[in-house]
Amino acid sequence: MAQAEMTETGNGGPENRRTGSGVRGLLDRWRGDPGIWRRGIALALFAVLVALLMIFHAQIPNRIGNLGSLTETFLPWLGVFVPVILVAALLRRSATALIAVLLPLIVWLNLFGGLLTGKSDSSGGNLTVATHNVNADNPDPAGTAEQVVASGADVLALQELPGGQVSTYEQALAGTYKYHSVQGTVGLWSKYPMTDIAPVDIRMGWTRAMRSTVTTPEGEVAVYVAHMPSVRVKLNAGFTANQRDNSADALGEAIAREPVRKVVLLGDLNGTMNDRSLNAVTSQMRSTQGAAGDGFGFSWPAAFPMARIDQIMVRGVEPASSWTLPRTDSDHLPIAARIRM
Repeated sequence: MAQAEMTETGNGGPENRRTGSGVRGLLDRWRGDPGIWRRGIALALFAVLVALLMIFHAQIPNRIGNLGSLTETFLPWLGVFVPVILVAALLRRSATALIAVLLPLIVWLNLFGGLLTGKSDSSGGNLTVATHNVNADNPDPAGTAEQVVASGADVLALQELPGGQVSTYEQALAGTYKYHSVQGTVGLWSKYPMTDIAPVDIRMGWTRAMRSTVTTPEGEVAVYVAHMPSVRVKLNAGFTANQRDNSADALGEAIAREPVRKVVLLGDLNGTMNDRSLNAVTSQMRSTQGAAGDGFGFSWPAAFPMARIDQIMVRGVEPASSWTLPRTDSDHLPIAARIRM
């Protein structure tokens, strides 16, 4: 009896033989299925289409509803189709679709695979900066300010400051930052001296951008704060981003004229690094998230972040690490970075 039990429950028992034969049987059925290459043609074509959208996203025209920029804003999310196609191919028992799904997978990994590996150096850098769109309708501005201060930022930028709440933010931040300036609806707070403070004209008719020279122990750095115009997705107009694009061009021109070699840009650009319409800025600056972040660092909307539209970008300095901060009462997440001066 004992020998019989060992035969049935051991490694070579009937249960394992059934499992093995089940897998082998499945493979045999697939090999003997004459429709395995004919089924799933539509799935395979869809996989190729997804890959082509990622490869040629820069060629998608913006003439119709800024479709190109809209695609580029959410470009990483095209990768969601890969597991969907894979599962569907398995259910359809389609070898054609299984092979085709490799194409969008390889393209996605080529574009975004580097973001999946951590590049931050927590021990590096000697200047911490942070930025946050605090939301004009924020019900707890003082609490939001205290939460952002907890990041340990030496230089802090805030956007969407309503005039009636500026004093609240100033009082909440006064104990940490000796120097600050508010220009229009954006503000900059610093532990180090600020000079040459001025608004930056981004062609909006009112002030939503500024710059200042911050003198750190390691030298001067020009710090820009910007809040680009909002964009909308409308059924009758598509991705309405023309005003933002014009403002991005103006900001890019101002940064190009900047005489200080080391530059940091903090703000809500209402666009991602992939969006061609921000080329005037992104072509001359480096994203701290792409260079020293862990993951995609999506910052909006705070409830379920889907895009990195809040940016910390640098020129003439080296990013060491970049991260998102805990959620506040804003609809954006605050972000921070540590840079080497």
